[in-house]
Amino acid sequence: MKRIVFMGTPDFSVPILQKLVESEYDVVLVVTQPDRPKGRKRVITPSPVKSEAEKQHIPVFQPEKLREDYAEILAYKPDLIVTAAYGQILPNALLENPEYGCINVHASILPELRGGAPIHYAIMQGKQETGITIMYMDEKLDAGDILTQRTVSIAENDHVGTLHNKLSEAGADLLIETIPKLAASEIAPIKQDDTKATFATNIKREQEKIDWAKSNLEIYNHIRGLHPWPVAFTTYQGKGMKIWWAEIDDREYEGTPGEIVQKETNDAFIVICGNQKGVRITEIQPAGKKRMRVNDYLRGADDRIKIGEVMGGSYE
Repeated sequence: MKRIVFMGTPDFSVPILQKLVESEYDVVLVVTQPDRPKGRKRVITPSPVKSEAEKQHIPVFQPEKLREDYAEILAYKPDLIVTAAYGQILPNALLENPEYGCINVHASILPELRGGAPIHYAIMQGKQETGITIMYMDEKLDAGDILTQRTVSIAENDHVGTLHNKLSEAGADLLIETIPKLAASEIAPIKQDDTKATFATNIKREQEKIDWAKSNLEIYNHIRGLHPWPVAFTTYQGKGMKIWWAEIDDREYEGTPGEIVQKETNDAFIVICGNQKGVRITEIQPAGKKRMRVNDYLRGADDRIKIGEVMGGSYE
């Protein structure tokens, strides 16, 4: 295996690129999404993969539309193309070109959780394990033949950030183990069973809102499945409020789902869920304010969270 083109964009892809370089594979080109505006000031910012490639002194190519602009990639004559959360579909001209094909590092045990948000869905669905799949790419999204897989446990307090890091490192290790076996024709690819496929499409705004009619376990999984991005939200007194973190409270309460029933020495407040049990809210972001601990929000103004008020109504 002589020449590898790596295609990736977000933080998830960076350890995988680093591992390829550390393993002395010849990464001849990095392909990533164009620089985009970021933050409140909309500063044009390179992707994490572009920043890493520049540190490694690897040439970078950033096509706006890969389907129309891929000739530069072919000019590098890659033996293998590796993708990891790149963000665009590869045209057939690329898929059919390298001697060893195009392979992808996907953050689930396929055919489960095909799509762009497998880490979020694994936590929101309350799974106790997920994993990494190294697979051939084809013209369908995440549907190519499987080369290798590795499971990764999900701890009860894992959130998207922690699981993202576990899967990125596991993906890097599994890729480095897979490439020599692929080059030596020691892997028999396995076709995916499409009848068992589930999907993890990109998170939409309406999916971020907490449904207080669900059980306290489902709501806890929802909150940690959106932490630290894009972050779950609810409404309180007609305004939006992000809920950054919460804990399970399995005591039973009487009241309406979404009702605030208790404050605990100003460190947290408890909200009733659909199964009449609670979640203990510890970290919030009221509309127009910064992310903060509940303790900081209530300091000096204990009546900001009122017992008996119901969260989750409509906006003003």
